[in-house]
Formats: sequence, C-alpha cells, structure tokens
Amino acid sequence: MTIKNLTYLVVAGLILNGCSTKGKDVLFEKVDDSGIAFTNTVVDDKDANIFKYRNFYNGAGVGIGDINNDGLADVFFTANQGANKLYLNKGEFKFEDISTKAGFGPKKQWSTGVTMVDINNDGWLDIYVSNAGNMMDASLRKNQLFINNHNLTFTDSAAAYGLDNDGYTTHASFFDYDMDGDLDCFMVNNSPIPVNTLNYGNARDTRAENAKVADFLKGGGDHLYQNNNGHFEEVSVKAGIHGSLISFGLGVTIGDVNGDAWPDVYVSNDFFERDYLYINQKNGTFKDELENYMEHNSIASMGTDMADINNDGYPDIFTTEMLPDNDYRLKTTTSFDNIDIYRLKVSSGFYHQFMHNSLQLNNKNGKYKEISHIAGVEASDWSWGEMIFDADNDGLNDIYVSNGIYRDLTNQDFIDFFANTMIQKMVLTGKKDEISSIIEKMSSQSIANKMYHNNGDLTFKEKAKDWGLDIPSFSNGAAYGDLDNDGDLDMVVSNNNMPSFVFKNKSREKNKNHYLGVRLKGVGSNLNAVGAKINVYIKDQILSKEVIPARGFQSSVDYKQIFGLGQVAKVDSIKIIWPNATVSKVQIKKLDSVYVFNQAQLASKPFISNAVKLSPLFTQVAANFDRHEEDDHVDFYAERIIPRILSQEGPRAASADLNGDGLVDVFIGGANEKGGAIFIQNANGTFSKKAQAAFQPFNEMEDVAAVFYDADGDKDMDLLLGAGGNHKLKSSGLLNHRLFLNDGKANFTHQQNAFPEFGFNTGVMVPLDFDGDGDMDVFVGARNTPLKYGVTPASAIYVNNGKGMYTDQTATLAPAFTNLGMVTSASWVNVLGKSGNQLLVAGDYMYPILFSFKGGKFVEEKTNLNNLFGWWQTMQVVDLNGDGLKDLVLGNMGKNGYLKPTPDAPVKLWMNDFDGNESLDKILTRTVNGKDVPVFLKAEMQEQIPLLKKENLNYEVYAKKSFQELFKPEAIEKAVVKTYNICSSIIAWNKGNGQFEIQELPIEVQFSSLNAILPYDVNGDQQLDLIMGGNLFGFMPQFGRLDANYGLVLINDGKKHFKVLEDKQSGLSITGQVKDILSLPGKTSQQVLFIRNDYYPVLLKMNQQ
Repeated sequence: MTIKNLTYLVVAGLILNGCSTKGKDVLFEKVDDSGIAFTNTVVDDKDANIFKYRNFYNGAGVGIGDINNDGLADVFFTANQGANKLYLNKGEFKFEDISTKAGFGPKKQWSTGVTMVDINNDGWLDIYVSNAGNMMDASLRKNQLFINNHNLTFTDSAAAYGLDNDGYTTHASFFDYDMDGDLDCFMVNNSPIPVNTLNYGNARDTRAENAKVADFLKGGGDHLYQNNNGHFEEVSVKAGIHGSLISFGLGVTIGDVNGDAWPDVYVSNDFFERDYLYINQKNGTFKDELENYMEHNSIASMGTDMADINNDGYPDIFTTEMLPDNDYRLKTTTSFDNIDIYRLKVSSGFYHQFMHNSLQLNNKNGKYKEISHIAGVEASDWSWGEMIFDADNDGLNDIYVSNGIYRDLTNQDFIDFFANTMIQKMVLTGKKDEISSIIEKMSSQSIANKMYHNNGDLTFKEKAKDWGLDIPSFSNGAAYGDLDNDGDLDMVVSNNNMPSFVFKNKSREKNKNHYLGVRLKGVGSNLNAVGAKINVYIKDQILSKEVIPARGFQSSVDYKQIFGLGQVAKVDSIKIIWPNATVSKVQIKKLDSVYVFNQAQLASKPFISNAVKLSPLFTQVAANFDRHEEDDHVDFYAERIIPRILSQEGPRAASADLNGDGLVDVFIGGANEKGGAIFIQNANGTFSKKAQAAFQPFNEMEDVAAVFYDADGDKDMDLLLGAGGNHKLKSSGLLNHRLFLNDGKANFTHQQNAFPEFGFNTGVMVPLDFDGDGDMDVFVGARNTPLKYGVTPASAIYVNNGKGMYTDQTATLAPAFTNLGMVTSASWVNVLGKSGNQLLVAGDYMYPILFSFKGGKFVEEKTNLNNLFGWWQTMQVVDLNGDGLKDLVLGNMGKNGYLKPTPDAPVKLWMNDFDGNESLDKILTRTVNGKDVPVFLKAEMQEQIPLLKKENLNYEVYAKKSFQELFKPEAIEKAVVKTYNICSSIIAWNKGNGQFEIQELPIEVQFSSLNAILPYDVNGDQQLDLIMGGNLFGFMPQFGRLDANYGLVLINDGKKHFKVLEDKQSGLSITGQVKDILSLPGKTSQQVLFIRNDYYPVLLKMNQQ
C-alpha cells in the first residue's frame, strides 16, 4: 500500500467517524457547511519525509482577524505543502475562499505559524507567515509579510521591513517591548539539526550562526527585532536573547508576568533545552529568569499560552507536552528519561524538566507553582496547540488542547524495529519505495482533542465529549474568535491530512451567561493597542485579558476580547493598562454588548502597581547556620523500579534550652562527613555555633532523627540522634542510635553503648514514660530496611534504667512494633481523651495506628483511621477547635503528584520473587479501569525481571496486560502487598472514642508534599495556626518532583476552617525540601527556623501584626 493510499484510507475513516455535532445538545456545534474547506495535507516522499525533516508532522497554524474592517472576523490557514488559505467571513457562519485573488496561490514554502498584525499602522490587519522546511533552499524559508492593500489583496513585503528571516521559524509575536510606541517582533526558530549529534551539550550562549555546523542547520534560536521607523533590526544579542542551536522553540507567548506593566516573554522549547522566561528589564534588555521563577517545566514543551485561570489578575502559563492519559498509549508510545539522563541534564544546566503538560500558577511574588497534576491537565497525549479562554462564558478561563500526531514516531515497537541497522541503511538510500515501506510501519492513531473546564477551584474537568469536541484527529494549530458576533468564542482547528474543524459556540443560546466585549483603539504606531491589559472588576474577582494575538501553537486569535460573566448582573469597573504604561478607568452600565475604548479619548494616569503593600508576617534574617550537604548516593542504582529514594530523609533538628539561660538553642543534623552542630541562642536573637568534640567521631553518620530530653534524670536536656542514609548496613555500625549527655552548660559527651545495635534507617524517635517509673523510655520508628525498599523494618521500644542506658524490650512489650511498617512519624499524646497518653504512629503504606499501654503491653486501639493508607510524612497532634480533644494533622504527598491514588483506585506494592531467580522483586501497580497495572514501562520492568521480555515480545502485548496477567497466580498469591490509597494531607477532627472526621487540608497544601508542621498562634487570637513546609525531589523522572510549596501559613478560625495566607502576606518564599520547622522564641522576638535538605536553613523573624 502506498503512502498516498494509506493517507486516503485514514482520512476517509476519520471523515466517516468524525460525525457532525449539528443537532446534538452540545456546547460546540461542528459546522460542516461553513464554506471553509481546508486540509493541511502532508505527504511523505523520497525528498520530504519524517526521516529528512524532523518537524514534518508538526502541522500548521490558524489566524483569526478582521482583514477588511467589516466587523466580522476572517480566517487564515497556513499550509505545509500546499497553498495558504484565506476565508472571508460573510456572516451567519458562511465563509468565502478568497485565497487566490487575495494573493495566496500555490507555493513551495513550508508554512508554519501565522500572526495577524497591523504592521504599518494603517488600520488594516496584515498577515505575517512563518516558514520552515526546505532544508536545501534558504530562499524558500524566508518568512513572509503580506501587507493589506485594503481591497482584499495582499503583497509580500517582508524584505522591505527586514522581517524575511530565512531560518526555520515556528512562530512570531509582535509587541512593544521597549515602550517606544511601535510594534517589535519576537521570533522562535527551530533548527532541524539531529538532536543526537548535540550530545546534551549546553550551547545556550553560542548563537546558531556561530555554531560549527553546516550552514543549512544554523537557522535556529530566538530572535528579537526592534522596530526602527518601520524597519526591523535584530537586537537579540544586546537584548539578552538566547539564539543557539539547542533553542528548539515551538511556542512563544507574551504577557506581564510580574505586574510591572512591561511585557515579558515565555518560550517553550522542545527536546532537552529548558524553556525560557525572559523578564523585561525596562531598559531594552531581557533576563532569562525561568530558574528563579519556576521549579521545573515540561521536558519537550510544544505550544504555550498565558492567561489568568483563577481571576486574581495575574497571568498563569500553560505548556503542552506528550504524556498520554491512556495507559495503553502510555505503554506503547512513551519512554521517560532514566535517572542517569535526568542527572546529566541537570548537571549540564538544563534544569528540572519532566514529561507532562505544565500549568504554572502565578504566585504574585515573582514565583510560580506548577500544579498540572492536581489541576487534572497534566496528560493530553502528543499535544500541540492550547488556548486558555472562557469557552462557556461562566467567567472562568478553560483550557483547550489540540493533539495527535499523524505518525506515532515514539511508538516503542517501531523504535525497536527501526533500531535494526539494515532498516536505517534503507532510509539512507533515499529510495522512495523503501522509505514508504518503513514509514508504513509507524502506527497512525488519531486522538480526540481535550477541553478542560475550569471548576473554579484550581481544578479542571475534561469535557470534550460533553461539549461535542471529542472527534479523533491529528490537530495542531487552533484559534478562537467570535465569528458570528453573538458574544461567545468560536473555534477553528487545523488538522493534518483531514479537514479542519470549525466549531460554533452555543453558550449564549444554551446557558444564557452574560458577556462583555471589548475592542481597544490605541495611539501612535500601535492602533490595536497590542500589549494592553484589560481588568474587569466584579466584587473580589479580577477578570483579566491581555491583547496579544499570537497564542498557542503557530496561531493567532482575534483582537476583540470577550469576557464571560456567568450570571453576574453588574460589573464594578474596568481598568485598561495601555501599552505605554498609562491607565484608564471606565464604567459601563449595559452588559451583553461590545464596547470600543479609544485611548486618545479617555483620561489616563501613569501606571502604579496594584500590588497591595503588605507587612509580611515573617521576615528572613541573616544567620550563620551551616549548609546541609547531602551525599550523592542514588537508591535507583541498587533498586531500579522503586518510586523514590529514601537516602535523603535528613536533616532533622531539635530545640531546647541547653545551658539554662532561658533561651532556646538548636541542634541541626549533618550528613556526608559533615556532622551535626549545636547553635546557642544569644540575647539579641542571633545564634553561635558551639563546637562539640563528642560529635566528631560520628561525622560519617547521617542525622535523620533528633530529639532533646532528659535521659539521665539530671534535669538538663540530653540529645538523642538516629541515623539513616539508606546505603549503610547494620554491620557498619553507622545506623546505631547515639545518646549525648549534657553537663547543663551545653557541653555534650557520648554515652557509649546506651542503646543496642540497630540495623535500619531511623524514621522518628519519641521519648515517653510509658511505664510511669519517672524516667524517659524511647520509641524508635524504623523508616526502612537499607537497600530494600518496601521490606518492613523493625521498630523498637527501649526501656531506660534511669541512668540513660537502654534495653530493647520490644519482643515482650510491643511485638507488633517489629512489623509496624515504614515509619516516618510518631507522637506520645492523649488522643482518646482518657487518662494517660497513647502512641500514634504513621508512615508509608500505613494507616495512622494508635497504641495504648495496657496490661504490660502496647495494644492497638480501634479507630476509623484504619483505611487511610498514605505515604504519611509528618504529624502534629493538637486541639485545633477548642473542644478539649486533640486533633490529628497528617502530612502526606499531596494531590499534585504522578500517582494520585484513591480508595477506589489504590496504588499497590507487590513483593515476591516473581521470576524465580531467588531475589526479591518489587512491582508497583496502580488501578486503571478496576485492574492492577504496572506503573513502570516495559523497558524498566524487563530490566528488573528479564523473563518479561521473553513472554512479552513487543510493547503492544505488554500494554494490554494487567499485573495479574503478567505473573503466575501462585507467585501473586504469596506476594506481600502494601497499599497506598490516600495522598491528601488531612486533618482528622477528633470526635472521641477513636472516631475522627476526615477533612482535606486546603488545596494550596495539596500542591506538594507536607513534610513539617509547626502549630503556633501567629495572630494572637488564641487559636493555634499552622506553619508548614514541604517538597520532595527524590523520585524517578517518570514521577517528576513535588516542589510547589514555598512554605505555608494557615490561619485557624477555631471552627474547622483555615485561611491560607498568600506567600506575599506570610513572607515565606522557601524553596527546596523542608525537613523540619522549629519555634525559637527569644528575649525580644519570636523566630522560626526552616530546615532544608542539601541547603542552608532559613531563619525568619515574626513581625508584630
């Protein structure tokens, strides 16, 4: 079968199956008789194919704008291998193809992006077309600028304007970056250089034109052109713009990310280069500050868009990637970076990148939080265009994603097939029939596009099917505009090798939501007020839009702004921030209308930041604490298919008055041959390190648990330390507990042989007088068995002889402790409200377990917590609602991670020797459609269990099998199974008698893991508030990172409600993995210390409120 025939069959099938939505009760009606009949036809041949040109299937763009000033938005399509098309809007969803007479006839250029822009400021929209492809003919790569002749014809004048760049341009955006009143141009190019030839070399600062490669490969990088009286001159170098071969730009979006009224630029880069966030320095230059603003980004970013998803007036940023949301597609078309490649990229300066869509939530203080997983928008398959807009006029911006690639280039079975040397030689010959036969081996699977409906709580629900948008396709560029002037936004989508989609939005007819239309008229050389920001104020909401037409992937949206208002009956006011940083405020009385605001006719004032000047709760103060330095042990080298490492659990810290001066001092644990240290608080609130000779012999040990208590009954605070690191064995002695006795003056000596040998990593240490004899015994919760993830370690209860010497009496007093689980936290406190305390214990794959000491043994109490199997990280047990019962605050992974287990869809860890090689295997599964399926992909699984490769010769076979179908029933039956079915951090409100009411902590807490909690009344209202820290980085690259916590303060109203302070209110901006939080009261101020893994502690002073 030829490629042409195959293309015909695929397209014909899609046309037949992609049925019209006309007449159906859906929000979007697919209009088949509009007169728009465009297909972006892409056909492989011996000279042009996916093997010759890497971006062969990337598709083309759509532009929407009124090119004849008749009040109706027209539609323009770029074409890769055919003629670009211009369709004139005749009204009533009828369009006329005027392409040929307008000057868009047959061509040889490979056109990609389109931007509608009035380049010569004559009041008529021109059309800028980006070109790429044609690797051997630079003249055909020159971008084109079609000037509007005011008579439905256009003339290419790119050379005259200096905009005929002959690189490989994906897209261009026009905006006034220097505020001189005219439109400049930012352009993203994408060189076709074979990525594997770059060897992850960081050439970010070497411009493409200076690279030592063939000339035809040099057309990459970003380009900034300054408009000088109508002629554009490149200023990329002096403006600080990256322009290297590794700048594989696929998208560019413009907006004011930091609220200073100057436009900033976000570029989404494919392959191993990270994205760029260029912050405007207001002096003609930009600074790439992505690593300061964001904790990670998508690894192979495609398109990008910038808009406000939570109506706070600040733009958020969305980028698309290639992660499938379907388990079968995941296991047949996907491969993740292994840990070595990830570490290589990070060490080479490519930052933290992961395979998923990224939704960056603007933190309003120069930071973003990546929340795609909790938002539910992280996976949409091979995605290209995205549009953030209000699809149903409810006042909240939704997210549309166009996806699908005509050939599954990443199909793992095809990759195995193509790895054959003979096949590669056939490609190199260039013979058409041989190339065609190889290309036909690639699968061609159309994918339905996604429509994520905004729920108003930072989460989204996928509604493509409900809204009539779930047509399988190979979609790329997409644009929106009000094509019929009815007050809602319609959509046009470009498809590869199948007809484009035209969708009529029926929101106005169906839900009767109000709207407000705004059209701006600027001054000087920017008549369309490109770059202006419109804020619509409705009570405590700010609906904001920026006039930037170039959006998504290679596309351009209409200039007319449509604000959905839902059922709101009144708009309080409208503020327009013009491109010259002046502000006009207007009032309107009538909704459901389009208003034209002319800058020259409105009063305006200079822009002043609307950021409220707050006195933050905390202010960071200088301190001389040592930096924690983690060792470079990587658990994954010993155990390949485990989800996370357990060798970076420290440091932990402890505080107490160590020298009797009434001031709280602190111990901070160490690691990596750099031992822990004592810091004595001075009268002025500063801290001085006090050397301890007794600590020196133990510098090799890693401090993962620390507690001060009186071990020997002499009324001062002694120090007990627990060790970890996960790569030290019992025989080394480096996991033993260490007790240091205080002489009352903060001088410590090691109490030799105070505890028996210990062979596990420590999770927590709790002093407790469980037997009431007046001395402090110790519970030690074991974190894990070294180098054996999942294997249950033995926790212990140690009895004090009154002099600080301990014996292990677990076997007689608490035999259940030997099989508790992977303990992370514990507390000795009165939970039941009866006389005496209980021991509450939690950890990984555990439910919170409550023990009482009765009849000479620790006995588990019955509670309704026994179905909450979390990866619990920390706990606090305090009365938060004043009812006299202590409530449980339990820190977990949060809901922004890769796995997201629920009681109905748990994650399980199965442990047994599944392949009969006398070694323990561990298989992590998750629940998909009621079945247990492996989390890891075939390549990783068969590396651990080679038998799987023999029994599953290709990826397609493996992808269809559940865990139970992959392994023998007898092996499964004998397996040890651990369950993880809740990821939320929670409060368990104590109702007495072991009964608790479970409440999820606010969504901001769920953005990341919760590792440390400090209850403290920060506002003096006699209610305990909660200060929190989190983040975990030690996951396999498939799982990404949990990094969206910069420290949190939750204000307690005493009635089971908490208000999360914005970070600019709290003053917290703490990056990294927080492991502990300590309260450090002083003589004149209250201070709080955040302890971080592999970084400096952060000391904060609490300000008077």
